[in-house]
Amino acid sequence: MKLNDIYGKGGKPVSFEVFPPKSNDGNTDGLIETLRELEEFGPALISVTYGAGGSSRASSPALVKRIRSELKTPPMPHFTCVCSSRDFIGQYIRSLEDDGIENILALRGDPPQDGRPNEGDFRYADELTRFIRENTDLAIGTAGYPEGHKEAKSLDEDTECLKRKIEAGACAVFTQLFFDNEKFFEYLERTARAGISVPMIPGMLPPKSLSQIRRMTEMCGASIPKKLENLFEKYPSGEDAEKAGTEYCLEQCSELLENGAAGLHFYTMNQSNTVSKIIRNLNLK
Repeated sequence: MKLNDIYGKGGKPVSFEVFPPKSNDGNTDGLIETLRELEEFGPALISVTYGAGGSSRASSPALVKRIRSELKTPPMPHFTCVCSSRDFIGQYIRSLEDDGIENILALRGDPPQDGRPNEGDFRYADELTRFIRENTDLAIGTAGYPEGHKEAKSLDEDTECLKRKIEAGACAVFTQLFFDNEKFFEYLERTARAGISVPMIPGMLPPKSLSQIRRMTEMCGASIPKKLENLFEKYPSGEDAEKAGTEYCLEQCSELLENGAAGLHFYTMNQSNTVSKIIRNLNLK
């Protein structure tokens, strides 16, 4: 089922994001078992990250194929265009269609960390999105940033970048993590004023500690609400911290769904326990 159909029926679909294991042996047995546990909740998609600069480019397609062959839930591979040639991208996306993939998350990706320039044929995600649209029948998702991309000079510039991706062919937006729902609601208003009307699926990361969310937010530019910071100062680590973070994320998810969120996209960190607890306590019918 394509993104247009998944998010066009008025339901509250959930989806899960995973990444290829970083172990040298490439063993994905444990992750597949985790995903089998999460299939209890009838997810619409399992998205699989694709590292820029070669970090997980070999292992990501293998994991996508295994999910496709062994699980009921369809995979949605990510694809980043930095450091990739037009020919390689063309061959790759056509191979996805040959394997029965219907959806893709098109991203620019992070530039190489060693200071090398992006030597690929595309510089921005809208260019990649247009190329995929013109050369395949894949439904294309894109990334959104409720608090603005860390490289954007302003929220207006960030909105214009998103609009270009939608005009290029993206039909759904999966957002970066955030811990303040007001940022998401403001994002919906801002993008609607710009004429953007595709489904916006909030990206949820159940927080486990202050050190974890500081590390994550420093990477992506999201903010930490004082309420959450105070919570983890009270429960700095261990089971109490994980329980508090789970309850915080549950409150976030409930409020988002009550206010019309198109669905929920969970950053699982390749684990099922916390996400399972949250979904069991949500009204997803």
